[in-house]
Amino acid sequence: MRKYWDNPMNVSAGVLVRAGAPMPDHVMIGSIQIAPATVLAPMAGVTDTVFRRFIRNLGGCGLIMTEFTSADGVLRAKDQKAKRYLHFYEDEHPISAQLFGSDPRVMADAARMVEDLGFDLVDLNLGCPAKKVVKCNGGSGLLRDLPAIGKIFEAVRAAIKIPFTVKFRAGWDDENIVCVELAKMAEDCGLCAVALHARTREQGYSGAARWEWITAIKQAVKIPVIGNGDIRTPQDACSIVAQTGCDAVMIGRTAPANPWIFRQIEQYTASGRYEEPAEADRYQMIRTYFQMLIEEELPDAVGKMKQFASWFTHGVPGGAGLRKAIYESKSAPEILARVEEFFEQRLHPALLVITG
Repeated sequence: MRKYWDNPMNVSAGVLVRAGAPMPDHVMIGSIQIAPATVLAPMAGVTDTVFRRFIRNLGGCGLIMTEFTSADGVLRAKDQKAKRYLHFYEDEHPISAQLFGSDPRVMADAARMVEDLGFDLVDLNLGCPAKKVVKCNGGSGLLRDLPAIGKIFEAVRAAIKIPFTVKFRAGWDDENIVCVELAKMAEDCGLCAVALHARTREQGYSGAARWEWITAIKQAVKIPVIGNGDIRTPQDACSIVAQTGCDAVMIGRTAPANPWIFRQIEQYTASGRYEEPAEADRYQMIRTYFQMLIEEELPDAVGKMKQFASWFTHGVPGGAGLRKAIYESKSAPEILARVEEFFEQRLHPALLVITG
């Protein structure tokens, strides 16, 4: 497998911030050491093997997670989507597989299969707010039935030896906040860590994350607590640790827009300074990710490129024109050619042959 991650950043573009950032350098989840104490959140349509390796190789991310995967799909031998979601390479360790479902037996069997595949951890999704997941009593839909969650906790914990964790929201809505009770139940059932996205299911991704709910969980349990929600900068990562006492941070939507966020947090923690990517870094980043997609031969490579184009080119002068060219392209090689043409013209205008 080719190594794409030699991606030196422009040191002169460093951003000076205060030193003494309170980020922990590692966290133990069961027997697995996560260092640094940062986690790439599971994101549907985003955290496939290409993006996970891409983030891992940029540096600074301690744990990566799969897209959330149906436990029922894992058990169906012909479910190609589930197989694709659970495909990973050796350089992705440590890696956690996130499952969703509502049947304790099915969840336990799927977790056992995940363990046999070589994953380091298994995570239960109790946070997805999507209607099609919730209506099947999966994701955050289960937050309305704590006894059912308890049965899943017990069944999965009895089925596997590797660390078992859960990611959840604070509750169904503001009138039904269950996060502290759920965290205590997770600890009592032998789970190794909990991660809270500090919003309710009703909020979706709107409004502000309520970090005080993370504080409440941290004060209620002894197992590691991972904080998630509104972490957009290295300063935010350190602020959530300082304010809540959480043991690690999980970053979701910021990562596709700023894949360097994990390395920036690591730099900030070590020196009080972090580097902003120059335009040449952004060009190399986009080209690298798109090349990896092409080489992986994913069936939806063109769609992925178009999806990520809006994130990767955000803030790039003239980016709207590049996005238009990408959206109008018909193949992955054509998209990559448009990217190279755009940035070469911007970075090396003197090399252009001008004819008149």
